[in-house]
Amino acid sequence: MKSILLAIHAAWKRIERHVLDRLAPVVDLAARLYLARVFFLSGWNKIQDWDSTLYLFREEYHVPLLPPDVAAVMGAGGELGLSVMLAVGLWTRFSASGLLVLNLVAVYSYYDSLMDSPVALQDHLEWGILLSLLVVGKVRQLTVDHLLIQRYLPSPMQA
Repeated sequence: MKSILLAIHAAWKRIERHVLDRLAPVVDLAARLYLARVFFLSGWNKIQDWDSTLYLFREEYHVPLLPPDVAAVMGAGGELGLSVMLAVGLWTRFSASGLLVLNLVAVYSYYDSLMDSPVALQDHLEWGILLSLLVVGKVRQLTVDHLLIQRYLPSPMQA
């Protein structure tokens, strides 16, 4: 029995090394691009009709601790800037953290409206989970972060 378990373990390790480890950067990129698109389009919609955005922040969204006009600027700016950073993988954990905070504030601020739309609440939950995985995940290839680390922080073996 022990030899069968060892063989299964060895086979799984080969799969991890030859397949899963090579797919990880591509899956990471797909998640970053998906999330970046969601948040960028949201920010873009906000700046396209700024009067409506200000109205929503004054009347519908009840962002804690911030005046509505400041919350609108920070929300739109954060969605636009952080989503671009996330897409290219620049300060990936920082940008994912910022978008996670925006997502949490959005859920808190208009939770009553989201309760009327379970699909919208589910979207926010899924975005939060994906963003959380990017926050806690390691820096992967296919990011500007990876290029910068390789260029400016070479490993001891390269030095």
